Amino acid sequence: MSLSRRDFIARISSASLVLLGGGVVKLNAHDLSNLSKKANLRFVIASDGHYGEQNTNSDEFYQALVENVTKFHQNNKVDFCVINGDIIHDRPEFLEPAKQKLDMLPVKYYVTKGNHDRVNETRWNEVWGMPFNHEVRMKNNTFLLANTSNEQGKYLSPDIAWLTEKLNANNGQDNVFIFMHIPQAKWTANAIETPALIELLKKYKNVRGVFHGHEHDQDNVIMWEGVPCMFDSHFGGSWGTSYRGFRVVELVGKNSYVTYIMNPTERINQAEF
Repeated sequence: MSLSRRDFIARISSASLVLLGGGVVKLNAHDLSNLSKKANLRFVIASDGHYGEQNTNSDEFYQALVENVTKFHQNNKVDFCVINGDIIHDRPEFLEPAKQKLDMLPVKYYVTKGNHDRVNETRWNEVWGMPFNHEVRMKNNTFLLANTSNEQGKYLSPDIAWLTEKLNANNGQDNVFIFMHIPQAKWTANAIETPALIELLKKYKNVRGVFHGHEHDQDNVIMWEGVPCMFDSHFGGSWGTSYRGFRVVELVGKNSYVTYIMNPTERINQAEF
């Protein structure tokens, strides 16, 4: 059964409008409904499927993600999805069955590598057809997907030289969004510190947000010196929030966007920020 707009609005507990310059406005359901109708680009971010993790229902988790995004897409057109790391759980042979599941998503999707995606770049490129670090441009927006781990699962800083090159090349774009699995500031126990990253991001006013996975129990937005950094909980794995959902971003106009956490089957309590 498709998800009606009324049901969709009723199942969002809170949403936020992120404005040019880093301001944030809390939205009620009526405001969100009106702005959603004006969205000129909408994308979904989900992370931490952990396909193949022992004593979990990986196939069920992946099927639920596909079904939930498909229902959402039927009434709220999604342009693309990003699966933001930890697609598999350690063993390289899980990569193909995980891809087979994700290929059932109703729209094009892109991937980043997490610390449990323990394959080398050659293998990654063979399966996904994209390198560890890659760039997507769409409707005067740029999406940078950055690697933050290696074949051994070590937590890494992103390639600052690569990001610098890409941010320079995209300085004329309306918006730049960055996706990386590992959080780069010590907001949580499983993050690392990369001061050079925030110093870089502060130089580019069109960087509108950074999206992280990794922390399954986080679904909030943290303002990092004016840059919104967002989490989306998890859609698989053995721990985390009580629900398995995904984040939605809707661009409204040129320089602002609405973002919220969505699960089609239950009301979600989004963290305050």
